[in-house]
Amino acid sequence: MVDGFLIIDKPAGCSSHDVVNRVRRILATKKVGHTGTLDPFATGVLPIAVGEGTKAIPFLDEGEKCYLATLQLGITTDTLDITGTVLREADSTQAGEADLLRAMADLTGEIDQVPPMFSAIKQGGQPLYKLARKGIEVERTARRVLIKRFELLAFEPPLAQAEVHCSRGTYVRTLADDLGRMLNCGACLTELRRTMSGPFRLEQALSLEELEAVVAGDAIDQYLLQPLAMLSHLPRIELDADEVRLVRNGQVPYRCLLPELPEEGCCCLVAEGVLLAVARKRQGRLVLQRGFVAS
Repeated sequence: MVDGFLIIDKPAGCSSHDVVNRVRRILATKKVGHTGTLDPFATGVLPIAVGEGTKAIPFLDEGEKCYLATLQLGITTDTLDITGTVLREADSTQAGEADLLRAMADLTGEIDQVPPMFSAIKQGGQPLYKLARKGIEVERTARRVLIKRFELLAFEPPLAQAEVHCSRGTYVRTLADDLGRMLNCGACLTELRRTMSGPFRLEQALSLEELEAVVAGDAIDQYLLQPLAMLSHLPRIELDADEVRLVRNGQVPYRCLLPELPEEGCCCLVAEGVLLAVARKRQGRLVLQRGFVAS
């Protein structure tokens, strides 16, 4: 049984769920899930959890993301990317590099961002993209996001290439659209590639074709990331043999309570370098959240 995380370099033109289905077929297992959804036209880092790794998804720290984005000035679409219907075309020649840099600086830091209609956010129990496909636009509440870095890498009008380092929940499509509004010419994304999602990096990623070859060569363990390694942001408590038996029976030894652990904070219960469980502090005591089967 395969347990842990694989990082897939998602290709353009398929959904994140399509990738999950493909991984299920390649690994011949049903227990597969993904974190950090990517738009169908986007590529890059898509973390895939397999087996016991799926239990660790709620505890991952994917608070920061990095993207390489290509924007086209002068075009506004309904999806805010090049795959959508063009709503407006405008002359972008008046927007020079200095104007672009000023606008990017204004969009750096903490900003309020309105989610796009073409998104999976639910309103009234229905995903916004389903409403958008019917031509229905509803009011959306702005969200506070952090743009840590919005750096211009190249500018060959009307195309601009940029690197975006941002908080979870940021829509780079919306960032491009906001930039276009500030430049009075509109803009949309033509390419988007995620290079980082929390602890997951592009240099660790496999294409789906490479994954097939790795599985055929029985070398999957070389690319599998263990759940414990992906939860390195959580404190660890090393258990002795008696404590392991207690945890296996759904109990947390009293001495495992970390005084410095904040209320609702989590920690990993570990034995000989193997993750046995994740526990959460509630009302001054630890409560087991997820148990893991040692592979």
